[in-house]
Amino acid sequence: MKLFSKARDLAPGLLLVGTIALASQFIAARYGGPVMLYAILFGIAFNFLNDEPKCTAGIGFASKRILQLGVILLGAAVTLAEIAALGWATAALVVGAVTATIAIGWSIGRAGKLSSAHAVLSAGAVAICGASAAMAIASVLPQTKDSERNLILTVVGVTTLSTMAMVIYPSLTHLLGLSDMRAGIFLGATIHDVAQVIGAGFIVSEEAAEVAAVVKLMRVTLLAPAVLAIALIFSRSSGNAGATGRAFPLFLIGFAALMVANSFGLISTEIRAFFGDASRWSLVAAVSALGVKTSLKDLFEVGPRPVAVLLLQTVFLLGFVVIAGSVFAGALPG
Repeated sequence: MKLFSKARDLAPGLLLVGTIALASQFIAARYGGPVMLYAILFGIAFNFLNDEPKCTAGIGFASKRILQLGVILLGAAVTLAEIAALGWATAALVVGAVTATIAIGWSIGRAGKLSSAHAVLSAGAVAICGASAAMAIASVLPQTKDSERNLILTVVGVTTLSTMAMVIYPSLTHLLGLSDMRAGIFLGATIHDVAQVIGAGFIVSEEAAEVAAVVKLMRVTLLAPAVLAIALIFSRSSGNAGATGRAFPLFLIGFAALMVANSFGLISTEIRAFFGDASRWSLVAAVSALGVKTSLKDLFEVGPRPVAVLLLQTVFLLGFVVIAGSVFAGALPG
């Protein structure tokens, strides 16, 4: 009876979020464009329901628990063998780019007068995997009255920049004279969201798309250690002795477990595809819920500073990959 009562409390909010997610997927499939951006915009249109008592529980559940489920299922998209196939130099490039972008990106955010939490949220989203990383990182940061607003700003900004990069970066690969394989490495290491990485890859060639997808998954594997490190740093800086245990992102254990299982061939191709679809749907539902919880008035009050920071962090990542790729060109495949 307790389970039934809980389900009844969650149902109205989950029905709302699910409807927005379905509409977003339909529009993206039919007319193109980033589904995450549609989910945010449609969600914001229903912000008036955020204060409806019947919907509150389900919206909150989707923005937290369903988000964590989506991150866990991302682990099934990665295998260590795929990563190893591109060699140590590519792995070193990706690790270096992610680490440097989070560190320097945080400094850029602080110089732009963002809070420490907002700065690392923005930098992590740019460095790793866009909206998915932003939501995972946000789940372990200290919660304030501005947390959800900062998250939605980051998701909107990083999704928009990723879409722009999908259009612009393939031309850059031609200007830089990159082979198809090197173009794939470049695109996978610099574009934020997975879908846009693959889209940009296919603009160059099929080989570039395949390589870009694997390099992007290298970045995804760094999500777990990055989120764990951020959780530990912020829990210690809070000065609360009990904060570390509370902040420890247990869902990352599920992410790592699925990644290991997939690497050892314990997950079939069919199950892997199912988990991939389930992860995407879960993340779209979570973003829809965040959109419902977001007020346009609150967004406009922030001003252009967070967007400028995101842009500078993106330019830094681009510059790092171009320079490092040029310096260590002899060690990279292709």
